[in-house]
Amino acid sequence: MVLKTLETLGPLHGYGIARRIEHTSEHLLAINYGTLYPQLIKLEQEGYIDGSWGVSENGRKARFYTLTRAGRRQLARSTQDWEQASAILAKFLVPKESS
Repeated sequence: MVLKTLETLGPLHGYGIARRIEHTSEHLLAINYGTLYPQLIKLEQEGYIDGSWGVSENGRKARFYTLTRAGRRQLARSTQDWEQASAILAKFLVPKESS
């Protein structure tokens, strides 16, 4: 979700990423900052995102994240894996009519 959010919206700080995920899910997901920030650090260490310090809309110092080339490749792989898993599950949840 983080990678897709950054692909869609471009550079964002952690709070902006969380708000966008919650908005996109129509508030069915509530983002826990104790989970989000370690995930951002992990994604940065893996080379999927880059972080740099800047100033947020409200004038506060914030770390802004951008998607890297490796992050785009990972997002493509994850999307393909998700589509394959969804197709398999659909075979069980929506069975074909008997002939």
